[in-house]
Amino acid sequence: MRHIISILMQNEAGALARVASLFSTRGYNIESLSVAPTEDPEVSRLTLVTIGSDQVISQINKQLMKMVDVVNFADMTLGDHIERELALVKLRLNDENAAAIRELAFQRGARIMDDSPDNFTLELTGAATIVDEFIDRLVGAAEILAVVRSGPLAIARGQQVLSSAGV
Repeated sequence: MRHIISILMQNEAGALARVASLFSTRGYNIESLSVAPTEDPEVSRLTLVTIGSDQVISQINKQLMKMVDVVNFADMTLGDHIERELALVKLRLNDENAAAIRELAFQRGARIMDDSPDNFTLELTGAATIVDEFIDRLVGAAEILAVVRSGPLAIARGQQVLSSAGV
Protein backbone atom coordinates (compact mmCIF):
# COMPACT_ATOMS: atom_id res chain seq x y z
CA MET A 1 0.00 0.00 0.00
CA ARG A 2 1.14 3.56 -0.74
CA HIS A 3 1.90 5.70 2.31
CA ILE A 4 2.57 9.42 2.67
CA ILE A 5 4.71 9.94 5.76
CA SER A 6 5.13 13.43 7.17
CA ILE A 7 8.23 13.80 9.33
CA LEU A 8 9.23 16.79 11.43
CA MET A 9 13.00 16.74 11.86
CA GLN A 10 15.79 18.94 13.11
CA ASN A 11 16.77 21.53 10.51
CA GLU A 12 20.47 20.74 10.52
CA ALA A 13 23.12 19.42 8.17
CA GLY A 14 22.94 15.68 7.59
CA ALA A 15 19.44 15.12 9.03
CA LEU A 16 17.90 14.44 5.63
CA ALA A 17 20.72 12.05 4.69
CA ARG A 18 20.27 10.11 7.93
CA VAL A 19 16.51 9.71 7.41
CA ALA A 20 16.94 8.76 3.74
CA SER A 21 19.62 6.22 4.66
CA LEU A 22 17.14 4.56 7.03
CA PHE A 23 15.13 3.65 3.94
CA SER A 24 17.99 2.73 1.62
CA THR A 25 19.88 0.52 4.09
CA ARG A 26 16.72 -1.53 4.68
CA GLY A 27 15.87 -1.76 0.98
CA TYR A 28 12.75 0.44 1.17
CA ASN A 29 12.12 2.61 -1.86
CA ILE A 30 11.22 6.30 -1.58
CA GLU A 31 8.93 7.24 -4.48
CA SER A 32 9.04 10.96 -3.76
CA LEU A 33 10.59 13.21 -1.17
CA SER A 34 10.08 16.87 -0.36
CA VAL A 35 11.71 18.89 2.41
CA ALA A 36 11.00 22.48 3.46
CA PRO A 37 11.29 24.64 6.56
CA THR A 38 8.30 24.98 8.88
CA GLU A 39 7.12 27.96 10.91
CA ASP A 40 9.84 26.96 13.39
CA PRO A 41 13.27 27.69 11.85
CA GLU A 42 14.79 24.81 13.83
CA VAL A 43 12.42 22.22 12.31
CA SER A 44 11.89 21.06 8.72
CA ARG A 45 9.04 18.96 7.35
CA LEU A 46 10.01 16.00 5.20
CA THR A 47 7.14 14.49 3.24
CA LEU A 48 7.89 11.19 1.59
CA VAL A 49 5.92 8.59 -0.30
CA THR A 50 6.78 4.91 0.00
CA ILE A 51 5.05 1.63 -0.70
CA GLY A 52 4.98 -1.23 1.74
CA SER A 53 2.91 -3.73 3.65
CA ASP A 54 1.57 -2.86 7.09
CA GLN A 55 4.51 -4.79 8.55
CA VAL A 56 7.05 -2.77 6.52
CA ILE A 57 5.43 0.56 7.44
CA SER A 58 5.31 -0.49 11.10
CA GLN A 59 9.04 -1.25 10.94
CA ILE A 60 9.73 2.13 9.32
CA ASN A 61 7.75 3.86 12.08
CA LYS A 62 9.69 2.03 14.81
CA GLN A 63 12.99 3.03 13.22
CA LEU A 64 11.87 6.67 12.81
CA MET A 65 10.99 6.85 16.52
CA LYS A 66 14.59 5.90 17.38
CA MET A 67 16.18 8.63 15.26
CA VAL A 68 17.60 11.63 17.14
CA ASP A 69 16.88 13.96 14.19
CA VAL A 70 13.16 13.06 14.10
CA VAL A 71 11.00 15.32 16.25
CA ASN A 72 7.60 13.87 15.28
CA PHE A 73 6.00 12.00 12.39
CA ALA A 74 2.66 10.76 11.09
CA ASP A 75 1.49 8.42 8.35
CA MET A 76 -0.92 10.80 6.65
CA THR A 77 -2.67 8.04 4.71
CA LEU A 78 -4.04 6.54 7.94
CA GLY A 79 -6.27 9.56 8.58
CA ASP A 80 -8.40 12.06 6.71
CA HIS A 81 -6.02 14.36 4.87
CA ILE A 82 -5.63 16.79 2.01
CA GLU A 83 -3.13 15.72 -0.62
CA ARG A 84 -1.76 17.86 -3.45
CA GLU A 85 1.05 17.73 -5.97
CA LEU A 86 2.58 20.46 -8.10
CA ALA A 87 3.57 19.76 -11.72
CA LEU A 88 5.36 21.97 -14.21
CA VAL A 89 5.13 20.78 -17.81
CA LYS A 90 7.09 22.30 -20.70
CA LEU A 91 5.71 21.68 -24.19
CA ARG A 92 6.47 22.52 -27.78
CA LEU A 93 3.33 23.71 -29.54
CA ASN A 94 2.48 24.16 -33.19
CA ASP A 95 -0.35 26.06 -34.87
CA GLU A 96 -2.56 22.95 -34.96
CA ASN A 97 -2.42 22.08 -31.25
CA ALA A 98 -2.02 25.47 -29.53
CA ALA A 99 -5.73 26.21 -29.13
CA ALA A 100 -6.48 22.69 -27.89
CA ILE A 101 -3.69 22.83 -25.30
CA ARG A 102 -4.83 26.24 -24.05
CA GLU A 103 -8.38 24.90 -23.74
CA LEU A 104 -7.21 21.80 -21.86
CA ALA A 105 -5.20 23.99 -19.50
CA PHE A 106 -8.25 26.19 -18.87
CA GLN A 107 -10.52 23.16 -18.28
CA ARG A 108 -8.13 21.58 -15.79
CA GLY A 109 -7.26 24.81 -13.96
CA ALA A 110 -3.63 24.83 -15.08
CA ARG A 111 -1.81 28.14 -15.19
CA ILE A 112 0.21 29.21 -18.20
CA MET A 113 3.65 30.22 -16.94
CA ASP A 114 5.38 30.75 -20.31
CA ASP A 115 3.37 31.10 -23.50
CA SER A 116 6.16 30.83 -26.06
CA PRO A 117 5.24 28.12 -28.61
CA ASP A 118 8.69 26.51 -28.31
CA ASN A 119 8.70 26.58 -24.50
CA PHE A 120 5.03 26.58 -23.48
CA THR A 121 5.04 25.92 -19.73
CA LEU A 122 2.05 24.96 -17.61
CA GLU A 123 1.63 24.70 -13.84
CA LEU A 124 -0.98 22.37 -12.34
CA THR A 125 -1.72 21.64 -8.71
CA GLY A 126 -3.98 18.76 -7.72
CA ALA A 127 -4.20 15.21 -6.47
CA ALA A 128 -1.66 12.88 -8.05
CA THR A 129 -4.41 11.19 -10.08
CA ILE A 130 -5.42 14.56 -11.55
CA VAL A 131 -1.81 15.36 -12.45
CA ASP A 132 -1.36 11.91 -14.02
CA GLU A 133 -4.52 12.31 -16.10
CA PHE A 134 -3.52 15.82 -17.21
CA ILE A 135 -0.09 14.64 -18.38
CA ASP A 136 -1.67 11.67 -20.17
CA ARG A 137 -3.93 14.08 -22.06
CA LEU A 138 -0.94 16.23 -23.02
CA VAL A 139 1.04 13.26 -24.37
CA GLY A 140 -1.24 12.86 -27.37
CA ALA A 141 -1.78 16.56 -27.93
CA ALA A 142 1.71 18.15 -27.90
CA GLU A 143 5.40 17.38 -27.70
CA ILE A 144 6.38 17.21 -24.03
CA LEU A 145 9.86 18.62 -23.44
CA ALA A 146 10.02 18.24 -19.65
CA VAL A 147 7.89 17.28 -16.67
CA VAL A 148 8.81 18.34 -13.12
CA ARG A 149 6.68 17.06 -10.24
CA SER A 150 6.88 17.82 -6.54
CA GLY A 151 5.49 14.50 -5.39
CA PRO A 152 2.50 14.50 -3.06
CA LEU A 153 2.34 16.79 -0.06
CA ALA A 154 -0.25 16.17 2.64
CA ILE A 155 -1.79 17.83 5.66
CA ALA A 156 -4.37 16.43 8.08
CA ARG A 157 -7.95 17.64 7.77
CA GLY A 158 -9.64 19.29 10.72
CA GLN A 159 -7.95 20.28 13.94
CA GLN A 160 -5.28 17.58 13.90
CA VAL A 161 -1.82 19.13 13.51
CA LEU A 162 1.55 17.43 13.34
CA SER A 163 3.74 19.73 15.39
CA SER A 164 6.98 19.81 17.31
CA ALA A 165 5.38 21.55 20.32
CA GLY A 166 5.64 19.58 23.50
CA VAL A 167 7.71 16.81 21.96
